[in-house]
Amino acid sequence: MSGVYEDSVALRQAIIDACLEMNASGVNQGVSGNISLRVTAGMLITPSGIAYDKMRPEMLVLVPLDGSPLAAGQMKPSSEWQFHRDILLAKPEAMAVVHAHPVFCTALAMNHQSIPACHYMVAAFGGDDVPVAGYALFGSAELSRQVVAALDGRSACLMANHGAVVTGDTLERALWRMTELETLAKGYVTSLSIGTPKILSSDEMQEVKQAFADYGLKTS
Repeated sequence: MSGVYEDSVALRQAIIDACLEMNASGVNQGVSGNISLRVTAGMLITPSGIAYDKMRPEMLVLVPLDGSPLAAGQMKPSSEWQFHRDILLAKPEAMAVVHAHPVFCTALAMNHQSIPACHYMVAAFGGDDVPVAGYALFGSAELSRQVVAALDGRSACLMANHGAVVTGDTLERALWRMTELETLAKGYVTSLSIGTPKILSSDEMQEVKQAFADYGLKTS
């Protein structure tokens, strides 16, 4: 069930388990990815530079969403904490943010190539394409601005010369979206290698979105 999470040891462990799952599934490598969850006191986010198999619940960082300073005694949050915070502020419906460097998503991001409506599942991310956020230095306020803009009306975007980010109304849905996004990217890159992908029309994509609404697959 979606909704604001309550901070707990079990929730913190769920975030760690999600990080481990990202690496096990191949959508992330090393410690390049990060995950945040909206909680009643702000957001929980993975710490900076800690291997997932060494991460412990008490290491996760509670970051206020109102701009107030971190409580003393916490570890340093992920270098990408700012765009996690700003996404949650811009998207009240989002409870989870997942960032990773999936190989095929990143390959497209290196070329500044969005994913067009080459497959109907593109609609699962809220639009007729998956856009690319403009490049800016990792961890910067400008990167945050670019990512938030690219996610307007979308639940996923690629990040130029960087990786990808997705949102979800639950942690499980956000993880699913990251896996699905990489699957789409792989399919698109493969299709480009054998010919010219045929792009679905706006009317066809609108039909998909309506079908998803009836089916129960949220795109927000």
